Amino acid sequence: MTRSNTWRHTATVVTAAAAVLLAGCVVAPAAPPPYREQAAVSDDLRVAPPPLPVYDQPPCPGDGYLWTPGYWGWSGVEYYWVPGTWVLPPAVGLLWTPGYWGVTAGVFSFHAGYWGPHVGFYGGVQYGFGYDGIGFSGGAWSGNSFAYNTAVTNVNRTVVHDTYVQNVTTNVTNVTNVSYNGGPGGTVARPTQQQVAERNEPHAPPTAAQRDHVQQAARNPVLAARANGGHPPIAATTRPAQFAEAVPARGAPRTEARDAAVPARVERAAPERESAPRPLAEDVQAEREREMRGEDRRGREEALPAQPHPREPREEERHRRGPE
Repeated sequence: MTRSNTWRHTATVVTAAAAVLLAGCVVAPAAPPPYREQAAVSDDLRVAPPPLPVYDQPPCPGDGYLWTPGYWGWSGVEYYWVPGTWVLPPAVGLLWTPGYWGVTAGVFSFHAGYWGPHVGFYGGVQYGFGYDGIGFSGGAWSGNSFAYNTAVTNVNRTVVHDTYVQNVTTNVTNVTNVSYNGGPGGTVARPTQQQVAERNEPHAPPTAAQRDHVQQAARNPVLAARANGGHPPIAATTRPAQFAEAVPARGAPRTEARDAAVPARVERAAPERESAPRPLAEDVQAEREREMRGEDRRGREEALPAQPHPREPREEERHRRGPE
């Protein structure tokens, strides 16, 4: 056997051996790149979003739901309100960091919200209900269960079973409804060193239910700022895109569209302590999967790009911030 033939024989043996070894293996596909929220500039937008409206938080619909604050979105033509809502997270242990508007050199851009192991920087915007400009005080994960702080969130203890009470004291002395960061009139918050480091953590984008919620809001004429004067008749909902179960903002105009969309005001849940059967973990997981697939929505649509969006010294702030 010549040297050339010996090399061919050796290569054949090695190739055959590799084929045998790989025959019983499943090669996993490469993991998708982590989600990275980006600032979206809208048509050289130089008009600030309206102030945040004042509204009550609807009661949490069940164990495992997390509150996502309402915010002003941009349609490419005008601002519209994306109602606050309770959402099932894409996985146990994740928390929602709200999006926020920022302004640089007079141009407004939206920093999309995301899911992650920590609540990151959201521009110092005081969304309320635990989102008081920095961090989150509305609850925390305990193993596979989420515990709710009833001092700042609206929870009916006959429906939601893991609760605690922790009064929140913040260093924020100027409570405002400003809806953007930077520039004249905006919040002056800047990310802490810890928040800068947490930007490199794995993040997940809004769920299918959240994207559908934004799309429904963008198509609803009563949510346009020019139609409601900054006081949306659908300020918050119990679940994504369920606008019939809505809470209006204080000062919202009464219109036929509002009466059709909001048949009855959602009342604040009473703090009863009676026990009720705890839903099975399988049921909670099944509902989370249904919302992620968007099975309960009015159709499957292409996902839009992530859209735009302590305590109370004034009486009107108490209605938006939640129970004392």
